[in-house]
Amino acid sequence: MAGDDGRAPSGLRVVMFPFPFWSHINQMLQLGKLLRARGLGVTMLHTDFNAPDPALHPDITFVSIRESLPAEVVANPDMVEQMMQLNAVCEAPFQAALAGELLARGTTTGGPREVACVVVDGQWYKMLGAATRVAVPALVLRADGAATLLSMLATPRLRADGYLPIKEERLDEVVPGLEPLRVRDLIRVDGSDDETVLRFITRNAEAVRASSSGVVLNTFEGIEGAALAKIRRELSGRPVFAVGPLHLASPDPAAAAAAGYQDAPDPTCLAWLDARPPRSVLYVSMGSVARVDRAVFEETAWALAGSGVPFLWVLRRGSVRGADEEVPPVPEELRETVRHRGKIVAWAPQREVLAHPAVGGFWTHCGWKSMVEAISEGVPMLVQPCFAEQIVNARYVTHQWGIGYEVGKPLERTAMAKAARKLMAGELGPQGPRERARLLKAQAKQCVAERGGISLALDGLVDYICSL
Repeated sequence: MAGDDGRAPSGLRVVMFPFPFWSHINQMLQLGKLLRARGLGVTMLHTDFNAPDPALHPDITFVSIRESLPAEVVANPDMVEQMMQLNAVCEAPFQAALAGELLARGTTTGGPREVACVVVDGQWYKMLGAATRVAVPALVLRADGAATLLSMLATPRLRADGYLPIKEERLDEVVPGLEPLRVRDLIRVDGSDDETVLRFITRNAEAVRASSSGVVLNTFEGIEGAALAKIRRELSGRPVFAVGPLHLASPDPAAAAAAGYQDAPDPTCLAWLDARPPRSVLYVSMGSVARVDRAVFEETAWALAGSGVPFLWVLRRGSVRGADEEVPPVPEELRETVRHRGKIVAWAPQREVLAHPAVGGFWTHCGWKSMVEAISEGVPMLVQPCFAEQIVNARYVTHQWGIGYEVGKPLERTAMAKAARKLMAGELGPQGPRERARLLKAQAKQCVAERGGISLALDGLVDYICSL
C-alpha cells in the first residue's frame, strides 16, 4: 500500500519511544504520522505511565514496554530526579522490547518490515546506550529547541570556564557562543539541586555525542538557523534535521491534539472567542506540566482583573501547588470580573485558540511546543518561564526574535497588568512584537508550502533512515 504522499512502502519500520510527558508524546506522534505518510511503518513503544491511546492513532502500532514503576517515582516532586529515575527504571524493559521488535517483524501487503532505526526522545539518555547494545541505530527527537540543545552540548565548556554551576555574581553576563543568553538564562529547575540538574544535562549531551546516529528537532531555519549551524559543527559527522513546525505538517491534527492530556479541550472556548473583536483577547496558559505557587496564582488573577484586557485562562487541575488535583478557584472578589470579561477552562484546544482572529496575545510558560504553535500563528507573547528550557525560550522571545515582553520579576500584580496592557496595545512599527511575529508566521507557513523546509527535511530524514 502506498504512503499517503504517494510513495511506495520502503519495507522498513521505525520504532519510536516518547518520554511520558504529554507535550513530548504529542510531538513524537506528529513525527510518526509524517514518517508513516512517507511509506515507513511505525511502531510506538511506550511506558504504561502516561500511556497514549492507541484508538486515536490506528495507523501506528503501539507496544508497552511493561515497566514496573515504583509509586515514589510517579509521585516524586523533583522533576529532574524523576526523569533520571525514569531512565533507570525503563532502560532494561526498553531494551527487551526493542530486541523483541527485531524478532517480531511487522508485515504489510508489501512484505516484511525490518526495523531500520529507533527514534527516542531526547530525555531518554539511557535508551541510546540500550539501542547500541542491540545494534539498532538511534536517532534523537528533541522536544525542545535548537538553542536549548546547543546550551546542553556546551555544558562541559561552561563548567570549565566557570559559568556553571550558576553563580549569583555572574547572572547578567552574556554567555560566549550562546548569545543572547545570559548566565541567568541557562537551564535550571527550582526544587532540584544544581548538581543534579547539571548531571542530567551532561548525561543527555554525552549520550547524543556517543551513541546517536543523528538528531531531529521540531524547529526551522527561520527562527533558529544560527543555533542549528552551531549544533551541526558540534556534532560533525551526524546529521541534524530541522523538521518543524511539526504541528503544521501533521496529517491528523485532531488526533495529535487529543494525545492524552488529563482534561479534554473545552469546545466552548472557540464559540466564546467568536463573539470577541479581532486581536482583543489575551490567552493565558502555563502548559501541561508547570506548576506555580498559590501566591503567584493569586497575583496572576489580580493582574488579569486589573489589566482591563479580555482573557481566556487555562487553569488545569494540579497547576497550583497545594491544590492537589483540583482546579483552583479564583478569589471571590474577582468572579464578577471573570464573568464579564474573561473565561476560565480546565484545558483548551490551544492550536485552534492561537489561530483564532480574536486572540491578540499569549501569556505563556514558554514550553517549546507552545512557542512553535504561537510563532506559527503570529501571536506575540508575554513570557513567564517556570523551569528548564523555558528560560532559554523566554530569552529568545524577548531578545532574539523580539516578539514579546517579560511579565516581570518579581511577579507582582500591578507590573503584570501593565505588561499585559502593553502587549495587547501592540507596539507599532517594523520592530514591534506584533509585526515581528507576523513576519515569523510567514516563514513558518513557507515551511509547509510545497517543497518547503519541512518537506525537504523530512525527505532527507527518510532517505537517511533508509540508508542506515
